[in-house]
Amino acid sequence: MMKRFILVIIMMISTLSIYSFTNNTVDAKKTSYASYYHDKFNGRKTASGEIFDNSKLTAAHRTLPFGTEIRVTNLNNGKEVIVTVNDRGPFHSSRVLDMSKAAFDEIGNIDRGTIPVEYEIVD
Repeated sequence: MMKRFILVIIMMISTLSIYSFTNNTVDAKKTSYASYYHDKFNGRKTASGEIFDNSKLTAAHRTLPFGTEIRVTNLNNGKEVIVTVNDRGPFHSSRVLDMSKAAFDEIGNIDRGTIPVEYEIVD
């Protein structure tokens, strides 16, 4: 009986530690590059079904659920913006985010096509 009790306790601790580990990796800050949408995408449907508007603070990410809010920080100047994921992409291996022009302009210079960023999910 005591062996079963100890086994159950060990299994519970193992389960809790795995859950805790996966939560921390999802919420961790990540770094990559971000770009912005060209004006030709204005008015087109996004993967979420919304109509794209370059004046809103939105972004595309390959895997984050639609509606997820993320804080994006420009690593060159420390400026931050919070964007909502409403599309899929970018489909370029060196970038993780495609941001609306308004969001990109908040933290960087739109004369540059990409910027190094750090991003994290906002609770």
